[in-house]
Amino acid sequence: MSPPRRALIAVTSAQATLFQGKETTGLFISEALHPFKVLTAAGFEVDLASETGSYTPDWLSQQPDFLSGEDLTIWNDTNSDFRKKLDNMPRAADVDGARYGVFYASAGHAALIDYPTATNLQRIASQVWANGGVVSSVCHGPAIFHGVVDLATNEPLIKGKAITGFTTEAEVTMGIMAELRAWNSPMVEELAEKLGATHTSALLAFGTTSTLLMAVWSAVRTRRVQLRLPAPWLRYLRHSEADGMVFLSRFPLSRCI
Repeated sequence: MSPPRRALIAVTSAQATLFQGKETTGLFISEALHPFKVLTAAGFEVDLASETGSYTPDWLSQQPDFLSGEDLTIWNDTNSDFRKKLDNMPRAADVDGARYGVFYASAGHAALIDYPTATNLQRIASQVWANGGVVSSVCHGPAIFHGVVDLATNEPLIKGKAITGFTTEAEVTMGIMAELRAWNSPMVEELAEKLGATHTSALLAFGTTSTLLMAVWSAVRTRRVQLRLPAPWLRYLRHSEADGMVFLSRFPLSRCI
């Protein structure tokens, strides 16, 4: 049986200052808005949740280079479906992971702060995976994998897999490494190494890349099959400003989307 056609977009609850304390980081708006639009258009019911039920918009994500046109209109309209769900999203503790076939971790630098200890979001991701769904992240979203496990083995979900995300090189290029280190949180690449995963990245610090991993479970054996990424995710990859995405799925994604 295919996983439910319902998706949960995880949102960071954290906020912090960056750029010598001049700006505030939180949710990078387009990293939640773009998948919301694509999945909704594909016929999914899409919900959002954060560990505390709250969020702070990232300053950089509200600049014209990252938020304009239709996206800006949706963001400014507090009665849009996206804003209503975002502004009234539940705490992850109140969310039943069994209802979802897709878990997607949006980000923003602030995700490095709360995602590693967001036990309820991690519980949902682990449950979605256990039920044969898609677990995915973007940019700094892989920080969520710190506590996401394969319930069949109790091992880190990304152990032995290749993932991608925002690179340490890009953090250095932005000139914010000292401030990030003050958070006492690992960078995405460091977390991947700690959990036994391989981090892949684009040729350029702010290039776009994606890592697609899939295995199909049979009652007798596990076998590799060819991956066909469905159109909604292809559209999102083309549309996204994000540095990196990872999709993990036990079944062909076309069964889920």
